[in-house]
Amino acid sequence: MNQDRRKLMRITAVLGAAFAAGLLKPSDVFAAEWSQKVFDAKSLEAALKELGGDKFTVSADVTITGPDIAENGAVVPVSVASKAPNTDFMAILVEKNPSSMSASFNIPPGTEAAVTTRVKMGGTSNVHALARADGKWLLASKEIKVTLGGCGG
Repeated sequence: MNQDRRKLMRITAVLGAAFAAGLLKPSDVFAAEWSQKVFDAKSLEAALKELGGDKFTVSADVTITGPDIAENGAVVPVSVASKAPNTDFMAILVEKNPSSMSASFNIPPGTEAAVTTRVKMGGTSNVHALARADGKWLLASKEIKVTLGGCGG
């Protein structure tokens, strides 16, 4: 019997038992609800409104790192971190992309508020890191120049 298959069967049995015992809810394991409107927003302000916020503050507690120049816009590495206490949500927005929201992350309590991912960029643009801490929205931005577009460019 294939070892990968055995692992899958074991994990499925454990998760099934945890669901049956009420120890886990489907929302604990599967992706949480998300709003399509957030990803359809065309600006930072529109995305923030769809996330339930009305204003943000530029903060030194939130940092965004990425290359100054990305050779290929299809795979641009971006890292976001927040030193603000009680950070429970972070998002990465690329201003000039057709859909500005590129990624969002729920940060569980007690977890270091730091994420790294790769985003697509259609061209040179400001990249924004948005973090929610204690109900306040904090922002950091960085311009990343792209020499070869990744969103069909």
